[in-house]
Amino acid sequence: MQAIKPVTKPTKQRKKLYQAPDHIRYKLFAAPLSPELRASHGVKTLSVRSGDSVRIMRGDQKGFEGKITSINRKKYRIFVEGLTREKVDGTAVFVPVHPSKVMITRLNLDDKWRKKILERKKAARKKVEEVAEKPPKEVAKLKEAVEEKPPEKKPKRRREKVAKKPTVEKAKEKAEEVKKEAKPKARKTKAKSKTVEKTEGGM
Repeated sequence: MQAIKPVTKPTKQRKKLYQAPDHIRYKLFAAPLSPELRASHGVKTLSVRSGDSVRIMRGDQKGFEGKITSINRKKYRIFVEGLTREKVDGTAVFVPVHPSKVMITRLNLDDKWRKKILERKKAARKKVEEVAEKPPKEVAKLKEAVEEKPPEKKPKRRREKVAKKPTVEKAKEKAEEVKKEAKPKARKTKAKSKTVEKTEGGM
């Protein structure tokens, strides 16, 4: 099987991004947790949801904190409460922010499924840390136990090379064999042999 090459063409990258299904879009909305939340939940990142409190880490609005009012999955943008700008006609509009520019300061845990996600991520991270803490010898032993060695193949016997006849000689032999098969020996019948003897005696 050929290895799948990563997409490097910008047009293909954009197409992949904006035609992505919901389960992949959800992952692209991930943002880092604040140090306090990271210590308490044991998780580094989590997907942003409406109701979370966030702090903007980059851009013109750097340092602004507020609650997420809504999320636009189609355009990959979030809208923070209080972060607005005035249009020419005087109406206030929310400023869209990309989720990668944000850090989560408070989680909205009203959803029981989100709690389960946190627990699952925490358990997975613990396993990774345990493996990293183990000395290299133990890790190598575990790998050997997991990986089954393939059965050893018997070495093949080498056949002795027979001295090949030159092609000219082979051709001659084949021609002779063909001639023998084509012209069988004509056997003399008894009657013919007797007639030959009589003629010789008469002369």
